[in-house]
Amino acid sequence: MSRQAIPLIVEPEQLEAMASREALLVVDLSKPETYRALHVPGAVHLDFPRLIDTGDAAKGLLPDDASLSRLFSDLGLRADLHVVAYDDEGGGRASRLLWTLDVIGHGHFSLLNGGLHAWANEGHRVSRDPVCATPEDYQVRAGAGPVAEYDYIRGHLDDPDVRLLDARSPGEFAGTDVRAARGGHIPGAVNFEWTRAMDTHRNLRLRPADELRRELETLGITPDREVITYCQTHHRSAHTYIVLRSLGYPRVKGYPGSWSDWGNRPEAPVER
Repeated sequence: MSRQAIPLIVEPEQLEAMASREALLVVDLSKPETYRALHVPGAVHLDFPRLIDTGDAAKGLLPDDASLSRLFSDLGLRADLHVVAYDDEGGGRASRLLWTLDVIGHGHFSLLNGGLHAWANEGHRVSRDPVCATPEDYQVRAGAGPVAEYDYIRGHLDDPDVRLLDARSPGEFAGTDVRAARGGHIPGAVNFEWTRAMDTHRNLRLRPADELRRELETLGITPDREVITYCQTHHRSAHTYIVLRSLGYPRVKGYPGSWSDWGNRPEAPVER
């Protein structure tokens, strides 16, 4: 299987068949204790907090270029490597890594469908041996990429070509579960809790594409529009970002600060 043929969503049996590829970097974003207990053979572990930055109020911000350069150099990333990421929670942390790679222009990446749940529960070989990455010199020069910040979103609230997709729980969306200075949602946003994309009967794999497309389109999330995903810190909504990408949506962005940014700004309009 050539690098160009590797799909965005990779099944466990596909990853197993690619195990001997040299230009492959498998990254585990499970909890450290889970990685110590079991992981995909050859996978290197990435501590999720290294992927995010925090401000005074906003969490889940995108680290600066220097921090990302250190992170990806330590991880052993090279321009020629295809990254396959997974975690033990359904793909949120892994998707945040893939979104970050998209932001910095490293477009060779995939999500392991179902993550560690599918891999381990379906009898694929696991390892307890830690893998030490071979450090590289990976220099990040992030461009605009698929990022939507506060000012961009505020300027497009009345734009019919832009839709906001809130991946939080219904309680957070309605403002009854308040996790910032104010509760509610960004005006005009629609709610699609991130776990709705998962099939709990198939080890947290993505649900069939045609089902997801129908549900999203009933919410007005159509491929002809730009879609901005957000949650509390662009963790859950990073998964939604990858889901949309896998469905062929051509214009998708993520809001890194998400509600921890918007909900803590006194000047930001809020709906309940």
